[in-house]
Amino acid sequence: MSAGAATALPVITREIQLASRPSGRPVPENFRLAETAVPALKEGQVLVRNLFISVDPYMRGRMNDAKSYSAPFALDEALDGGAVGEVIASRSDQRKVGDVVVHQLGWREHAVVDAERTTPADTTLAPASAFLGALGMTGLTAYAGLLKVAEFKPGDAVFVSGAAGAVGSLAGQIAKAMGASKVIGSAGTPEKVARLLELGFDAAFNYRDAPVLDQLKAAAGSNGIDVYFDNVGGDQLEAALSVLNVAGRVAMCGAIAQYNSTEPPAAPRNLAVAIGKQLTLRGFLVGGQRQHAAEFAGRMAGWLADGTVRYDETIVDGLENAPQAFMDMLDGGNTGKMLVRL
Repeated sequence: MSAGAATALPVITREIQLASRPSGRPVPENFRLAETAVPALKEGQVLVRNLFISVDPYMRGRMNDAKSYSAPFALDEALDGGAVGEVIASRSDQRKVGDVVVHQLGWREHAVVDAERTTPADTTLAPASAFLGALGMTGLTAYAGLLKVAEFKPGDAVFVSGAAGAVGSLAGQIAKAMGASKVIGSAGTPEKVARLLELGFDAAFNYRDAPVLDQLKAAAGSNGIDVYFDNVGGDQLEAALSVLNVAGRVAMCGAIAQYNSTEPPAAPRNLAVAIGKQLTLRGFLVGGQRQHAAEFAGRMAGWLADGTVRYDETIVDGLENAPQAFMDMLDGGNTGKMLVRL
């Protein structure tokens, strides 16, 4: 094992465990900060000191004991999710001490990971945290959702809901970079609306100010919209269906409006318009878009380098504050990517 000169490896580390399953909105009592022993490294594994962990909307669904596309989190065990960190010990020829890598054992300060399940993060391109956001799965979600799932074409008018969030803010900027005729975003505060306009959105509105349909119609004008990138669901999906043009396309990325709901959502109530308008509604998961990762990484690195795309981060310090960061993210308390710095 290589650990570097005079490097004391941790024996005990801390992690966040799922103490109980939420009913509706998660509460602090659903989580537990625990100490645990650091496992011994096996051949082919690395020990990573996590620098940043990601808290994401999809994690809410995994807290339910229900069959889904991803296995539920286990009670009384550490949660997991995206993380980026530094290799501090290695028993693998693939990774050396000092490498910065992305992996899926977040919600803990140290992680023992199979080296083949890590991805190098080239911090000469961007800070480590960006590999959980703009240069990571978040960015790939925005890129593939817009270009591959919604089949965006130059000249399309695009509406993005949850547009000040990690995925939405990138999706809107990518649309502009690829030649959209108009990009409209929705967000939940005046400050977020202002930020969207700074990022180059042509129009933005606060969905709390007035009915979404009225505001979307006003922003789209007589030309309507051709693509809807849906991060929210509910009444925003319903409004988009009404404003979409014939042969419009919807990339269904998320439905954060109903993740904490205990009752079935009322909207959309106008799904039948998809028939006459010949709309395409496609749900997708980023895991099914990995074949586009290299194409995405090359383009995004260029866009970040020349300033075409910018990204925001909301950073909370301390593992012990990860549950609150997660709950705040579900309530819209973040602009851009919500991260916890360890």
